[in-house]
Amino acid sequence: MVGAVLLLIFAFLGNEILSIFGLSIFSFEIAGGVLLLIVSVKILSSSRTTPDEAAESPESLGAVPIAIPLLVGPGAITTTIFNLQSYGTVVTILAVIVVLAITWIILRFINQIYRILGKTGALVIARAMALLIAAIAVQYILNGATHFITAV
Repeated sequence: MVGAVLLLIFAFLGNEILSIFGLSIFSFEIAGGVLLLIVSVKILSSSRTTPDEAAESPESLGAVPIAIPLLVGPGAITTTIFNLQSYGTVVTILAVIVVLAITWIILRFINQIYRILGKTGALVIARAMALLIAAIAVQYILNGATHFITAV
């Protein structure tokens, strides 16, 4: 729910929020890429493999870091703003609902998925995903820098 609300707020108010602070979408994309890169490095360097090993309370995990920045991070916010401008309101809202519904289903059955994968399988997938997140982060940084340089 937190993720859906945040994405919809940024979908409709994102450009205004950025303009209030004098930011371009490209600087937001670079900042988002840096943050995603930090998250991926933390995952890759972490020895923690199960949610039981987390020190945070379940309530805090629901909003941070699960809702922000993993589900509704800079990439999702930027994509939502671009989708709203490119495809309109209905398509953007439907996309947010579909993606978050699929995510909810996966998170709802995460214990069963973990049992099937086992500790080693879950660790391998987590590290592979972290590497993919790092590559996406670098691409966000490159895209933002390229757009910024061509705009100047």
